[in-house]
Amino acid sequence: MVRRPGRLTAGVANALLAQLPLAVAIVDIDLGLHYWNDAAADLFGLPPLAAVDVPHLTEILASIPHLLPLQRDRIATFVKGEMEASNRGEAESFLRVSLGRERRLGLRVRGIGARRWMLLIDEGRVFGAAGRSQAGHGDAWLDPLTGLSNRRHFNQVLRDMTENASAASNQALLMIDLDRFTPVNDTLGHAIGDALLCLVSQRLSGETRDDDLLARLGGDEFAILTSNGEKAEALGNRVVDILSRPFVVEGQVVNIGASVGISLFPEHGETAEAIMRHADLALYDAKSGGRRTCRVFSPAMAERAQTRRDLETDLRRALPLGEMSLAYQPQLNVRTKTLTGFEALLRWNHPVRGAVPPAVFIPVAEEIGCIAALGEWVLKTACNEAARWPAPLTVAVNVSPRQIENSERLIRAVDTALEVSGLSPSRLELEITESSLLSKADDVLATLHRLRDRGIRIAMDDFGTGYASLGQLRSFPFDKIKIDRSLIAGLPEGADAAAVIRVIAAIGSGLGMATTAEGVETSEQAALVEADGCTDIQGYLISRPVPASAIGDLMRRYSLVEA
Repeated sequence: MVRRPGRLTAGVANALLAQLPLAVAIVDIDLGLHYWNDAAADLFGLPPLAAVDVPHLTEILASIPHLLPLQRDRIATFVKGEMEASNRGEAESFLRVSLGRERRLGLRVRGIGARRWMLLIDEGRVFGAAGRSQAGHGDAWLDPLTGLSNRRHFNQVLRDMTENASAASNQALLMIDLDRFTPVNDTLGHAIGDALLCLVSQRLSGETRDDDLLARLGGDEFAILTSNGEKAEALGNRVVDILSRPFVVEGQVVNIGASVGISLFPEHGETAEAIMRHADLALYDAKSGGRRTCRVFSPAMAERAQTRRDLETDLRRALPLGEMSLAYQPQLNVRTKTLTGFEALLRWNHPVRGAVPPAVFIPVAEEIGCIAALGEWVLKTACNEAARWPAPLTVAVNVSPRQIENSERLIRAVDTALEVSGLSPSRLELEITESSLLSKADDVLATLHRLRDRGIRIAMDDFGTGYASLGQLRSFPFDKIKIDRSLIAGLPEGADAAAVIRVIAAIGSGLGMATTAEGVETSEQAALVEADGCTDIQGYLISRPVPASAIGDLMRRYSLVEA
C-alpha cells in the first residue's frame, strides 16, 4: 500500500455515480486506486472509501472469485496499455474476461486528466446467441455433475492464457483420461459411474492449487491448467497415483486408473489449439504405452501421430484397392490325425509398407471404426472360398467385439454370406474372444444363440487369458474352446501352463466342447496337449497359414482327397 496523495471532490464522485450505473474506480499511472463506488466495493471486496491507504489494482483483482492469475495479469496489462493509448488520443477499446460462473467482466478505460484514469467495469451475466440470459438453464460455466469448470470455461481461460501471457510464462496443461471408466459404467450402471466421477473430481481437487484451473471436459476427461509448469510432471504423476488407488462407490470397490498427457506453454505451442493438440498427443502416448502413466509432449510424439494417421488413411483404402487377402491355417484332430477345418486369417499386403502384421492393423481398425467392414469382407470371402474346397471341412472366422455390439448387422452379414456362397451353416464356425463377454454379456449371449439357432458353430477364442469364467462357459453351449497360444508357448517347461491346459481340457470335456490348442510348434508340445486332454491342435507344426490355392495340397497330404 502507498499513502493517498489526494482525493476527488464529492461533486465529481456524485456525478460519476449518477451517470454510470457500473462498478467505477479511478487509478493513477502506477495502478493505485484513488476512488471507487459502491458497486466496485462489492465486486472487489474493498473497504470504505475513507481508508487512508491506496490499494493497488493487482491486489484487489486477487479478491475476485474465479479470476485466475493469468486473467489478473491480462487486466493489468490492458489497463496500462489503454492509459498509453488515451495519451495518444487513440479510441478506447473494450476487454471482456470470462469468470468461472455464468458471469463476465467487461472493462473500459477512460482518461479524465491530472494523470488519472477511470475504469468502468461491467459485471454481467453471460447471454446466449438469442440474447437472453442462460441462468435458467443452470450455470453455463460449470459442470453440473462435479461442480468443476466445464469445457466452455476451460477453453475460454486457455485462450486467455495463450493470447496474453508473456513468453517468459511457465504454464502447463494436463489432460487426464480415466483408463477403465467405461467398463465400470457399463457393468455397474450410470449412477455408480456418476458417483465415481464425483469422487475423482474430489481427489483431483485435493492435488490442485487455488490458482490452478481444474475442469471436467466431458465423459471421463479432465484437465488441469497450472501456472506452476516446472512441477507439472510431478503433478501428473501424483494424479496417476491417486486415481490408481481403489474407490469405494456405494459399497462397491472400483479400480480404474488414469493416463495423463502434458504440454507446456509456450515451449510446446503458442496457441490454445497447439497446446491442446500436443497435450492430447502426450495423452495418447501414455495410453498406448500401457496406461496408468504420465507423458510430457515431445516432437517424436507428433511424428508417431503422423505415422499413425498415415496408417489409418491407408487402412481405410486397403479394401477398395484390393490389398486384403485371406490365409488359412489348418486344425488337426490329435486322435485321428486328420484335418478338421481351417481358420481364416486376414492379411494386408501394402504396396509400400509390405506385409502389415494383423497385431498392428486390427487394433487400429477397431479404433477407427472400419473393423465391421473388414469383418464382413472376411466372412463373405471365407464362405465363398470354403464353398469351393474339395472336402467339406469347417472354416473359422474371427468376429470382433465391435461386430457383436451391432448384432443385427452381424446377423445380416452372416445370412448374406451363407446365402450367396451356398455354404452349409454347419461348416461355418465363428470365433469370439473372451473379452466380448466382459460387458453386456446378456446381449452378447442372445446374439450367439440366434447365430447357433441357424446351425452355425460358435468357438471361444484365446481362452485362458483371464477374462472369462467357468460360469460364462456354462451360460452358452460353445462348440469349441481355443486355448490361448501364450499357454502353449510355456510348454514343456511351464508346469503352471500345463496345469491350466489340463483344467481347460477337462472343463471342455465335461461340457461336451472340443478343445483346440493354438500355437503348437513342436511334436513335444503336441504330445503334451494331447496327453492333457485337448482334442485338436493348430500351429506351425501342422502348417503355416496358406493361401486358398494351397488348401487342396494340404487335403491331399492328409488323404482327405485323392492325389
